[in-house]
Amino acid sequence: MANHKSALKRIRQNEKRRVHNRYYAKTTRNAIRDLRNETDKEEAVKRLPKVVSMIDKLAKKNIIHKNKAANLKSKLAGQLSSL
Repeated sequence: MANHKSALKRIRQNEKRRVHNRYYAKTTRNAIRDLRNETDKEEAVKRLPKVVSMIDKLAKKNIIHKNKAANLKSKLAGQLSSL
């Protein structure tokens, strides 16, 4: 267990950030899954900018790597064009 006040604070901060990051990562994963399962092209085209924005925000905050974000966006755009 931590022996310093600052170490205890760091533990609290890390846990709070972990929960926050997990929430946004999971929300984005669900949005990606829903977009991939979408069969209506018009609806998918309307959803794509919102999902891309979510992915960009995760990459900006280093929750996911920027290359992973680029790969996800590329695959989603490719899948959308094949509908």
